[in-house]
Amino acid sequence: MALWRDAEMEEPLMAQGIRLCAPTHDDYESWAKLRGASRAHTEPWEPAWTVDELSRSAYKRRLERYQLDRQSGAGYPFFVFRSRDNVLLGACNLNNVRRGVQQSADIGYWIGTPYVRQGHTRAAVRRILAFAFDRLGLHRVEAACRPENKASRRLLEGVGFQHEGRARAFLNIAGEWRDHDRFALLNTDPRL
Repeated sequence: MALWRDAEMEEPLMAQGIRLCAPTHDDYESWAKLRGASRAHTEPWEPAWTVDELSRSAYKRRLERYQLDRQSGAGYPFFVFRSRDNVLLGACNLNNVRRGVQQSADIGYWIGTPYVRQGHTRAAVRRILAFAFDRLGLHRVEAACRPENKASRRLLEGVGFQHEGRARAFLNIAGEWRDHDRFALLNTDPRL
């Protein structure tokens, strides 16, 4: 059962051995298992986890937020699955979609520990960029990563993002305000 029913999201987004789909209630077990097993890998780069982060009720609240974001056009969350066996690999989302004179969004992503450095995140980011520019008609997609997150920086620059500077105390990560390097890709920039 799909989380939302609009025709735009009924078909998964396909790319290089992966499939991006809207998260559903049926994905809970796979999501909780992968997130729990990947906590040490992802936690240094994310907001602090809540006490009930992996509970079914927290997941349900997450899905409700996703649905509101999607219905309002403010966000487009996707889970990333391996095409050949339907294994959940991680997630890739467009958040904070801004219309009007800006026409932009932020991209965020995570990949489970067993699947890092296998090209899945790069494929997902490229596919989300195509969705953002070609389907949503956005002008700009922005990203941020902590300066010491060299893997994320390589990924962003590897698909064409340009470094635009450092934002001081930009996001609250693991309970502390952290500086982040800011990146952007325009719809007129070459996509690598």
